[in-house]
Formats: sequence, structure tokens, C-alpha cells
Amino acid sequence: MAESVFFQILLRSWFVLAIVMFVVLLRLPAPYGRHSTAGWGAALSSRTGWLLMEAPASLLFLLWFLLGSRAASVASIVFLLMWEAHYFHRAFLYPFTLGKTARPMPVIVVLFGVVFNVVNTYLNGRYLFTFSAGYGSEWLLDFRFVVGALVFCAGYVLNRYSDHALRRERTMTGVRYCRMECGIFRYICCPNYLGEILIWTGWAVATWSLAGLSFAVWTAANLLPRARAHLRWSRAYFKDYPANRKAVIPGLW
Repeated sequence: MAESVFFQILLRSWFVLAIVMFVVLLRLPAPYGRHSTAGWGAALSSRTGWLLMEAPASLLFLLWFLLGSRAASVASIVFLLMWEAHYFHRAFLYPFTLGKTARPMPVIVVLFGVVFNVVNTYLNGRYLFTFSAGYGSEWLLDFRFVVGALVFCAGYVLNRYSDHALRRERTMTGVRYCRMECGIFRYICCPNYLGEILIWTGWAVATWSLAGLSFAVWTAANLLPRARAHLRWSRAYFKDYPANRKAVIPGLW
């Protein structure tokens, strides 16, 4: 089977699997962090788990860039930098911001994360740097790229702001789970998740590709149910949690 045929089959299957996972995760939150439960087998420290889980996304995307059959263009380098801006931080910086009280992560969750990142990075990296028609420097002035890049940057800023605000609050209070009342936290429970959804929605528009769209769909399929689970947990944990606060999309979800 030619790789291009395999790529197309995998890409279409990836969309279907995202829908299945959305339905599953609505009923069964992934068992890590505040939703950890017994019975999931061996576990790793949260720091080690995040590092092992996210490193493939950073390293393999760089590999697909280097192995790409097309000569590197300014646009392809920009895509590389956009991807690594998120994943280098997520793999090699974020894990070391986790406190010692962070709950262990089941090995099965780490393995699933590795599989997801390997497949997702293959689809996006291989498409951008080999199977696409190519992105010339003029693409950076295309309306689709400009809009997508702006959405990407807005999501990136929101994601980093939210993580920083949560970390600062935990450091100041010494409490693992805090009820946040600043900025966008007053309207939604998980602005960090909204930021990540915006990042990969922007990526899908900026690359204008089915591979990019598959990532945006998977991000929503994973984080929308988890945000809803967070909201249910918060309402049970904090007795006076605001009843009108949504999970991840103000006024909607």
C-alpha cells in the first residue's frame, strides 16, 4: 500500500475515532488529575507522565519537517515554530511547573497520550511537509492564514494566562484546587481548555487542511467533555460555586 493511500485511510479513520472518544469521555472522564480513581493500574509521577506523553509531539514534528520531501519555505518554518511554541512548552517546560502534590498519572493514560501524539503529529507533519501542494511565502499573506494565526495566538495567550493564574493562586494559597474569580474565570470553569481549543482551531484555519481540522476536532472531543466534568466536580467541591458559570464556552457549554 502506498503511503499516500495509508495516510488518507488513517486521516478519515481519525475523524471517526474522535467522535467515538467524545461520546466515551462524556460518560467516563479520563482518570488523571482531579478525576483520578483507583483501579487503573500502575502510575507515574505527573511530571514524568506529561513529559513522556507530550515529548513525541515536539520531537516527531521536527523530524517530519527535516524529512519532508519539499524544500523548507518561510511558511513551513512558521508552521514549525507555531507547533513547537505549544509543544516544546508542553513537553519540556510545563511538567516542571507541576507541584509535588500533583496526583500520579496512570500509565495507561500516558500510553494513550503517546499513541495520540504519534498519530496526530504524523498526520499534520507529513501532510504539511510532504503530501500538501506546498505553502509558498505568499501563503503568509493569505486571509486564511492571517485569520488562523490570529486565532492561534489568541488561544495561546489565553492558555498561558490561565495556567499562570492557576499556578499563582495555588502558590499563594497553598491549596491544590482553588475557586478562581479573576478575569475570564468568572464566566467559565476552564479557560485554559478554551485557549487550547482556539489554538488548534486557528491551526486548522491557518493550514487550511483536513489534517489540521482533525486536530481541532480531536481537541474539542477531548476537552469539551473534560471541561464539563471539571464543572460538575467544582460545583460539588465548592459549596457556593456560581450556578451560572459555564464549563468552557461562555454562555453555551
